[in-house]
Parts: sequence; C-alpha cells; structure tokens
Amino acid sequence: MSNQYITKVFHFCAAHQYGHSDWSEERNKEVFGPDAKVHGHNYKLEVTVTGDINPETGFLIDLSALSKIVNEHVLSKLDHSQFEKDVKWFKDKQPSSENLVIFIWDEISKHLKSAKLHRIRIVETPTIYTDYYG
Repeated sequence: MSNQYITKVFHFCAAHQYGHSDWSEERNKEVFGPDAKVHGHNYKLEVTVTGDINPETGFLIDLSALSKIVNEHVLSKLDHSQFEKDVKWFKDKQPSSENLVIFIWDEISKHLKSAKLHRIRIVETPTIYTDYYG
C-alpha cells in the first residue's frame, strides 16, 4: 500500500427521527430533544480510498467507477429518504450519523476492487461530522 489517499465528495438530502416507539413522547423528547421530531439535513459525504497507484494511469482508483458504486449502492437508497423508515439496514437502529457511516462503509467496501476504503466522513451540519475507518 502507498501512503496516498484520494477523497471524493458527494451530497444528498435525507430526513430522520430519533426515538423509541415503546417510549412515551415525553421520554423521547427528554432524551432526543428537538431531534425526536422528523427533521432533515443536506449531507456531505466524503469517501476516502487508499491503495497502490496504477503505473499505467497514475491513479489510485477510477473516480468514475467509485462514483458509480456510491450512486448505485448509497445515494440511490439514502437521497430524499427518511432512512430509518426507508432503508431496511436501519430497522431497530437509531438513525444517527454514527450508524449512517457504518451503513455507508458496508455498502461501498464490498464493491471496491482496485483500492481500499480508508475513511467515510459524513458532514451533518457545519459543526457536526462523523468519521469511520472500518
């Protein structure tokens, strides 16, 4: 492996709602605050890969191939969704950014061939982001 990394940035919009159906509305509000209501974000997704540089192309990865993987296996499922309701993976999981990065990692990593996934970063707000290194 080389010590070089390349990051591709994607954007999507999605909604989520924290809470437990077996808790009262008051308890959900107490624990999750205003996020106990359905709310959305304009997410920024950073996908960072590492690997050996292909001597013929000079690239770690074909970025159009990476884009195709992310679009097909991540964005098509998350964009304009309420992901705890629309994505089976989130059944019985809180729709947190901590869980979201794991879902995204799992969806991308199994389709990469020429490079290795290094980091997934989700930027949820200008002051909140979550990193996952697998």
